[in-house]
Amino acid sequence: MKAMILAAGRGRRLQPLTNKMPKPLIRVGKRTLIEHHISKLASAGFESIVINTAYRGEQIRRYLGDGSRYNIPISYSNEGKRALETGGGISYALTLLGDEPILVISADIYCRIPFDINFKFNNSQIHLFMVNNPEHNTDGDFSSEELNLSHPSEQRLTYSGVAYMDPKLFVHEKRAFPLINTIRHCISSNNISAELFTGAWFDVGTGSRLHKANKHALCN
Repeated sequence: MKAMILAAGRGRRLQPLTNKMPKPLIRVGKRTLIEHHISKLASAGFESIVINTAYRGEQIRRYLGDGSRYNIPISYSNEGKRALETGGGISYALTLLGDEPILVISADIYCRIPFDINFKFNNSQIHLFMVNNPEHNTDGDFSSEELNLSHPSEQRLTYSGVAYMDPKLFVHEKRAFPLINTIRHCISSNNISAELFTGAWFDVGTGSRLHKANKHALCN
């Protein structure tokens, strides 16, 4: 199985840290954000990684290289100066991703979600990892009922930024669009599954959240 790390965002809420550095290269503990994911993917036995880049993408490519020092091949989907958003980024990289299911990870999270190369879909084309709503997203993203989760139907949860996906979902999209559009389409067609992850998870979107993630990483 291949994995894709979404790393094209600008990270404006982390300025001034991101004025001269792309968010995935910010350190959490002893590693950069993106290296935490790469290390886990290599340890789990993934075939290769595709990373999409836009804002200061050359720094990411120069820092990570071809993946040889992580023992996993890395290729890049360069979107130029204008990022194609999360959904458009996947669509743009399809020639690198192939036809088999992939694991998609947002570069700006730090988490202990396990990565499994043997994952199999069960009557769906997308499988989301959900988390309990953090302080910055108290209303959540989707309800348990929408996601076919066996939790109270009124409970709302937050998308973690990690999901298994069938690349065929993105074949006909050739523009910039958010991944949430694809998720909503799968919900409306009852083509989705999900699970709740209750372990360590941080959305490193602001300075205060970065501090919390860094503190956790250094203490564990």
